[in-house]
Order: sequence, then C-alpha cells, then structure tokens
Amino acid sequence: MKIDLGKGRLVGAVYRPSPYCDARPAGTAISLLVIHGISLPPGEFGGPWIERLFLGQLEAGAHAALADLVGLKVSAHILIRRNGKLIQFVPFKRRAWHAGTSVFQDRARCNDYSIGIELEGTDTSPYTDRQYVQLIALCRVLMRTFPAIATDRIVGHCHIAPDRKTDPGPSFDWHLLRAGLAI
Repeated sequence: MKIDLGKGRLVGAVYRPSPYCDARPAGTAISLLVIHGISLPPGEFGGPWIERLFLGQLEAGAHAALADLVGLKVSAHILIRRNGKLIQFVPFKRRAWHAGTSVFQDRARCNDYSIGIELEGTDTSPYTDRQYVQLIALCRVLMRTFPAIATDRIVGHCHIAPDRKTDPGPSFDWHLLRAGLAI
C-alpha cells in the first residue's frame, strides 16, 4: 500500500471525489487519525447510501431512513467496506468534513489536522477481519507518510466528540489495531 503524494491519494483505492472538502489551514501538519463507523440505513451494509451521502447525491424520498441526511455536507478521506474495499473521497492533503465539533488534547477543529477513516459497520456489530487488515495497512502507510501521526494519535470519533458520537463503538477492537501497528 502506498500514497501518491502529488495527488494525495491512496494508490489502488477507488476514487470518488466528494464536494465536501476544502483546503487545510496554511501550515497545518496532519497529526491525527480519526476512525469512524457508519452504516446506511443504520445496521444495513453494502448499499450505495454511504457513497451517495459523501458525494452529496442523497435525494429526498430515496429511502425513508435517510430523510434527515438529505442535504448534509459530510465526507471522509477513506471508507473501508465490510469486504475490505477501499474508497477514497477526499485527498489526504485536503480537509474532509468528518469530525464536526471536536477536540483532541485541548486542540479544537480536528478536521483541520486529521484524516478521517470510515469503517462500514455499527457500534454493536463486530467489524470484519478484512476491514482490520486494510485499516492496519492504511494506518501504517499514513504514519510513514505523516510522521506526526503516532499510535497514540489514532482515535475514535467517540474520543474527540464524546458528547455527540459513540463510533466506532464498543465493537471496535482497539487492542487488535494497536497490536497490528506494533508489528
């Protein structure tokens, strides 16, 4: 796994450019990796809805469970599907709109200095082995590319927005991730 630094993209990942991104503040180093969990509709896997959300293509009436998300401007850098497929929406050098109101170690606006990785899943459903294999490989390449991302700077959405978010949830195996990164 490697990153094309010129494009800010993961080589081999499907690229679907999201309109929901912008420039990072000048001089801001990428120093945080935020892991999220998402399923749309909640608890369902494999459909087109996550991609449509990040691309701004959810239409009113398309699915009743998604009505509140129509018009929401949100994205992530990478989505890891249940089968391990990698889809990139925002180049790493740009700011994805994934963290919302957030704070890490007394520093606000985590979107400014973080990379957001979405795992297709729920707080209560175990993530798949393929997702962990891809996540560990992706974390390794991101840590090499952006050396300010250390193991203790890989967190969940729940850690940077604890009053609002619970993902990736108790089903996420932090020990497995940390052990995989220690090898």
